[in-house]
Amino acid sequence: MKPARTCAIYCRVSTEKETQDMSLERQEEELSAFADELGLSVTGVFSDRHSGYDMDRDGLLDLIDYVREGSADIVLVQDETRLGRGNARVAVLHLLQKAGASTYTYTDKGPVALNEMDTMLLDILAIVEEYQRKMHNAKIRRGMRRAVEKGYRPERNLKKRGNPEGRERIDVPLAEIVSLRQKGLTFEEIASTLRGLGHDVSKATVHRRYREYAETPKTSE
Repeated sequence: MKPARTCAIYCRVSTEKETQDMSLERQEEELSAFADELGLSVTGVFSDRHSGYDMDRDGLLDLIDYVREGSADIVLVQDETRLGRGNARVAVLHLLQKAGASTYTYTDKGPVALNEMDTMLLDILAIVEEYQRKMHNAKIRRGMRRAVEKGYRPERNLKKRGNPEGRERIDVPLAEIVSLRQKGLTFEEIASTLRGLGHDVSKATVHRRYREYAETPKTSE
């Protein structure tokens, strides 16, 4: 059986007034029912009591991180203004698109209906960011190559870890994975960069190592 597509629900009201509680609840209820209609599995619900003109919203930032980690394929909102107002709306749509998620609205009963100007702006943003990413990655690879020329040698061998099935765990430079991730690279971009330096690693391996690092309790020195 084909697994159900996953979605995250995002609700927003513009004030902290208690009278808005029912609005948040109604949005979540409507979107949950909408997800059922579409055959989507809801994996997360996020909400904000904040102006749509401001990008600094805890629920929104958590939602974007959630989507970036691959925890939802689709984001459901009541209508596109719940994502933001003015330029913030287009910016959020771009961030979600960049993270790999589609945006569906209850009012559109499906994918958000964009006007011609919105579509053009999103296309321009995607093109500009693609070239910025390529330039950024080129600079990182150049810096890494220079490090190699000065004596840095990436680990190239697989080492046994006592797995009874004889499988091997790939050694990867965790510090570099963390550093590149903090610079904003995707797991796929990090894997490509490390492969260029001789590390036989996949996107999944990089993702797994980073998650292991993130989930390890940090002790203060």
